[in-house]
Amino acid sequence: MYKLKLTDTAIKNLKRFNHAEQQLIAKKLLYLSENFDQLKESKKVRELKGTDYKHYRFVIARKIRAIFEIKDDKVILLVLKIGRREDVYK
Repeated sequence: MYKLKLTDTAIKNLKRFNHAEQQLIAKKLLYLSENFDQLKESKKVRELKGTDYKHYRFVIARKIRAIFEIKDDKVILLVLKIGRREDVYK
């Protein structure tokens, strides 16, 4: 199981969603931390191209994405951004 950590930006992004969406996002991020290796193998977690660091994306819901990285070769998923599909990659 990976430890889950959110950046200040991710927390600010999370506050923009309504309460029901916040609960869904929290539930999915917990699921991601518990099942990262299986999700990566099944291609539900994808590595983003064109970044200097290894950033990954995880689809939380149809239009909600989380962008994260593995920090310092430890078991920490550092969530960088959470947002709607059209905004999160900017």
